[in-house]
Amino acid sequence: MNLPIVRYGDPVLRAKGKRIAKVDEHIRALAENMIETMHAANGVGLAAQQVGEAVRLAVIDVGAAEDQSSTLKLNGEEVDAKASMPLVLLNPEISLGEENILGVEGCLSFPEITGDIARASVVTARAETLEGAKIEIEATGLLARALQHEVDHLNGILFVDRMSAVAKVALRSRLRRMKKENTPR
Repeated sequence: MNLPIVRYGDPVLRAKGKRIAKVDEHIRALAENMIETMHAANGVGLAAQQVGEAVRLAVIDVGAAEDQSSTLKLNGEEVDAKASMPLVLLNPEISLGEENILGVEGCLSFPEITGDIARASVVTARAETLEGAKIEIEATGLLARALQHEVDHLNGILFVDRMSAVAKVALRSRLRRMKKENTPR
């Protein structure tokens, strides 16, 4: 089922996600619906907060990204990143590499807004699967960027928070309008 995507201004986007202690039918359905919603919106990632649920669940699929490459090591073994998609990550924790790289990002909760964001070029993430397995992911490229973006969402951090002061000033009126339109009364 395609879920409505929460827009900037809704307080759930600032909520820190609750840890998922047990995978039940609700969590399984939520993950499946989030993948469908992400694909329908042509996104590469979606956090539960973006569909109105403050839990630590994110889905990522960089498989259709033709113009940006990714590498993926799953539990220490190099695998084909595109063939391993989509990823469903429960309770992810992330470690950032030393080197940052600037890249353009957008967000499904901020339609038509993009910005240059500095992110670590290499990340390691530890998470759980829907089956309860613990996994470790080492990623570069678009996958590394998407992991950081989605884990930020799970912590109530938005990509506009990571923009330069100049970019924030340039977007101020659009963001103010969007926030006003989407803040529940």
